[in-house]
Amino acid sequence: MASLDPMSMKVVFADKTVLAMDKPSGLLTVPGRGADKQDCLYLRVLELFSDALVVHRLDMDTSGLVLFARSPETQRDLSMQFERREVSKRYVAVVEGIVKKDAGMVDFPMRKDMAQSLPPKHVVDCIRGKRAVTEWQVLERGEATTRVALLPQTGRSHQLRLHMQSIGHPIVGDPIYGTPAARLMLHAEHLAFPHPVTGERVEMLSPAPF
Repeated sequence: MASLDPMSMKVVFADKTVLAMDKPSGLLTVPGRGADKQDCLYLRVLELFSDALVVHRLDMDTSGLVLFARSPETQRDLSMQFERREVSKRYVAVVEGIVKKDAGMVDFPMRKDMAQSLPPKHVVDCIRGKRAVTEWQVLERGEATTRVALLPQTGRSHQLRLHMQSIGHPIVGDPIYGTPAARLMLHAEHLAFPHPVTGERVEMLSPAPF
């Protein structure tokens, strides 16, 4: 594993129960297969907080907020909150083209494309796919791109990336669903949820680096 680089991640929130880290683009959340895919956010976090446990993940190319629990009980509680959709999530993305409407919703079922092995890819499938819902709002229009807020109502892998491509506006820099660039312009900027111990609503913010 590569040595810990304090500049590659940031502690956004930490108490005796919950951790929130700001993951950079290009870093796995958890180890992958193979010796070259062992460096990841989770193992780096363990060097700072030895009791950290994984709650959810972000794609390697996506940056932003990732939660960790500090006990098995908290891990179960937070995992159930994600499953019950009690965790509010908001992403910021820059997409290709000019989005004409100010807001909308994508409700396209999706599944993993079993015919494609690497890189992993998902496709819209109205027959065999699992339901996936994404709300979006335009934040700013540029000359050839649009900055949007994405609010996923479900948590499928690659959901935001596939949904934006499916409506003709792939996320800038997407190496799978769009045109590769220096980085994927997708960032998990906001999380809100009831604290597992106090029950008080906790809100975490990580401004997009682009």
